[in-house]
Amino acid sequence: MSKQVRAGRFTADPGGGPVTVFLIGMRANRWWKLGRVARVGAAMPKMLAHLAETPEAGLLSYQQWFGRTTIMVSYWKSPEHLQRFAADRSAPHLEPWRRFMRESAGTGDVGVWHETYETMPGGRESIYSDMPVFGLAAATGHVPVGAGLNTARQRLAAEDLNPHLPG
Repeated sequence: MSKQVRAGRFTADPGGGPVTVFLIGMRANRWWKLGRVARVGAAMPKMLAHLAETPEAGLLSYQQWFGRTTIMVSYWKSPEHLQRFAADRSAPHLEPWRRFMRESAGTGDVGVWHETYETMPGGRESIYSDMPVFGLAAATGHVPVGAGLNTARQRLAAEDLNPHLPG
């Protein structure tokens, strides 16, 4: 994904079907236990590398931010794709999750969290002004705001009229 700023107003491609939004992160509750925090955090780059090499797994795009509480926003083809990845014994998710549950869960040292949302056409809208390709637009397509897409109301209505989300 290019970090080049795109001057002007853009929106995510308003067409197509549902997109699953998955938020995940961790929190260093006891930052001085850096070793444990680092072990938990080290699992994510391996998962992302696997997903980049396995497009059929269904990850469309993601962005992440780091701090005491980390957050990654990811966009998936469907909840089924996300759940299949999470349960896949050959993917790099189950082993780190089991290790976390065995070694860290309940200690209070490192918190982990996630939220999953399935967005539907007509139920999502986005605007990007003078931004790199970002967020939902990186997952579905980055289109200029023009006639019929100038307001949030128009962008929400356009979702139902333009079914061409990548599949």
